[in-house]
Amino acid sequence: MAELFPKDTVFTVSNLTSLIREILEGTFSNITLEGEISNYRPNASGHLYFTLKDEGAQISAVMFRGRAMSLGFVPKDGMKVKCTGSISVYAPRGNYQIIINKMEIAGAGNILQILEERKRKLAAEGLFNSERKKPIPRFSKRIGIVTSPTGAALRDILQITKRRNPGVDVVILPALVQGDGAAITIANMVKTANDFNLCDVLIVGRGGGSLEDLLPFSEEVVVRAIADSKIPVVSAVGHEIDWSLSDYAADMRAPTPSAAAELVVPKQSDILQGLAAYKEEFYNQITSKVERLKLMIKSFDVGNMEVRFRSIEQPLLNRLENAREAMIESMNQKIKDTRQIIQQSVHILEQASPQTILNRGYSMVRTADGKIVRSPLEAATGTRLEITPAQGKIFATVD
Repeated sequence: MAELFPKDTVFTVSNLTSLIREILEGTFSNITLEGEISNYRPNASGHLYFTLKDEGAQISAVMFRGRAMSLGFVPKDGMKVKCTGSISVYAPRGNYQIIINKMEIAGAGNILQILEERKRKLAAEGLFNSERKKPIPRFSKRIGIVTSPTGAALRDILQITKRRNPGVDVVILPALVQGDGAAITIANMVKTANDFNLCDVLIVGRGGGSLEDLLPFSEEVVVRAIADSKIPVVSAVGHEIDWSLSDYAADMRAPTPSAAAELVVPKQSDILQGLAAYKEEFYNQITSKVERLKLMIKSFDVGNMEVRFRSIEQPLLNRLENAREAMIESMNQKIKDTRQIIQQSVHILEQASPQTILNRGYSMVRTADGKIVRSPLEAATGTRLEITPAQGKIFATVD
């Protein structure tokens, strides 16, 4: 630069930025860059904003809607890609970025692939099964929070808890939430909460960040600690679009730490309003029953009791009298019918009596030994006969 400008040259910020812009945009007008996507933020208008990075550096990147529509895949954090485009300088902020015209996947071995493989492994062990999920208590007296003690997530949870229900106790279990050793401290805090039964429900999470920042919540040691927790766990990692394997192992996933506080802390005003409604309902029910009892008791004075008794007794007496008269009538009819049958039987017997036949003018003829004579052939000449008319007897001899 000393060869191009005198030593005493004084630049304005705008002049210097303009020179840098000319150099960068003129030199890197069509380059291919390889890196890993991080902090992916698609815009509602269709533009794609994200960061390209590797182990040592990072650069802002944008792909406008017209170019983004030709992509054959959906970009995600942790995906390794190869991009072709031009370097641009945004003068108001003094930032430089790459404007991408073409982007393709660079290959496997990125963070997302590792997480997908780990997810399949843990799912096969049953750590994400729905039958393992425990219900979140409706009225928690004490909540535990595993997060950074200095992070915004904790401040948000404490603020919402105090606003919704200051009577709920909070137990803070401080842990690293990114970097080396974070996964171990998170898992240890979950285990500590269970060992000492410190709370009714446990919130495990942190605020938003890049995929790399959220990686501790996808480590096996954390996922297993959450899955083994006897205390119900709400996972609250990052923003709504972020995800971690802890979300699958937890009993409930909240889109943000603030949302987790809304879920687990009952609103005191709602509780009081509900209790007031129940109180009024119970009072109205008891009052109504008392009034009904008063009306019932009032109807049981001496006069009403006699009237009610008579009203019950009279139909029964009527039924008894009707039954008695019906029984007498039935018995009289039976006697009449029986007499008629007897008379008919006597008449039949009388008609069949031998005396009745004799009274008609007939006589009965028998031999001396008492044998009835039914034919002249049964009485030979000289046979002694005994003739019995209706009255008396006649003795004769056959000629």
